[in-house]
Amino acid sequence: MPKTVTIRINDETYRSFVKRAKAENRSLANFIETAVTEHIRECDFADGSEMAELLANEELVRRLRKGSGDAKRKKGAMIG
Repeated sequence: MPKTVTIRINDETYRSFVKRAKAENRSLANFIETAVTEHIRECDFADGSEMAELLANEELVRRLRKGSGDAKRKKGAMIG
């Protein structure tokens, strides 16, 4: 069920949001919701340098591969 959220922003930010919403032919609410959702998605993934650091960790890569193989074989349990 949709929720209503009230935010306080300064005039300059408001004008910037309105300008961009109009440029994308969106309502202000839709523009803000979409921008925040995209930001959250971007934060959920590693960027190039973070990924390079992860892949350089041989023990981590080994354990990830083992876990992936176990999951394919339905070995183990999913924990959340």
